[in-house]
Amino acid sequence: MKRDQLVENIRRKGSFLCVGLDSDINKLPAHLLTADDPVFEFNKAIIDATAPYCVAYKPNLAFYEATGAQGWITLEKTINYIKENYPDQFIIADAKRGDIGNTSKLYARSFFEHLDVDSVTVAPYMGEDSVTPFLGYDGKWVILLALTSNKGSRDFQFIEDKEGKRLFEHVIETSSKWATPEEMMYVVGATQGEMFKDIRKVAPESFLLVPGVGAQGGSLSEVARYGMINDCGLLVNSSRGIIFASSGEDFAETAAKEAAKLRDEMTTLLKEGGVI
Repeated sequence: MKRDQLVENIRRKGSFLCVGLDSDINKLPAHLLTADDPVFEFNKAIIDATAPYCVAYKPNLAFYEATGAQGWITLEKTINYIKENYPDQFIIADAKRGDIGNTSKLYARSFFEHLDVDSVTVAPYMGEDSVTPFLGYDGKWVILLALTSNKGSRDFQFIEDKEGKRLFEHVIETSSKWATPEEMMYVVGATQGEMFKDIRKVAPESFLLVPGVGAQGGSLSEVARYGMINDCGLLVNSSRGIIFASSGEDFAETAAKEAAKLRDEMTTLLKEGGVI
């Protein structure tokens, strides 16, 4: 998906919501567990319920890989279901890959040729030759880890050089030379708050994938205040706060209500930011 298509979807729907499909089989409603593929049945219901309110889905591969071969089958079925029924949705494989060049080439083939998703999250620690194999696919994106929402982000990401420049700023500045803002996004956690001002100094035009809203306590209004740009430039992810808002038979209906609440707040923020 091209950037202008993504932006058009954001403006049309009044939403920059990404729904995270962190579909933990141990948290699924009990009535689904007798199905042949409980996670897929859960995902289908969540997707059908939330598609009007979001512009992206982000399956986290850990929840699929943990169940072995069946998990990969479920993941493929889920991606195909989105593509066939909701082709305007931007699909993110949250895989956090990144390895030496020849290995990264195979990861890229897996995600962009076999699964045919729109984007994949990539870890930058091994540098340029571990990231560039993911680039060059028409309409596909690298989403590079920059400033994450977890507690351990401060172990490395905030290390400063002699001039006071932090590691996450080096990551963004250096990687911005490898690709355009039409090919690369950055992960920036919602729990970082005002840090978005510093992010925008080094990534003024890039889209940002923002986890941490909802169960992790990030503020949507702060993200928009400090991170929104003329064409929005944000995809804000919520996973547990939507998909596991209810553990009963009304789980899909409840997920729709939670997604609609976020969409409504996002519509207001987009209007205030002059995006729509």
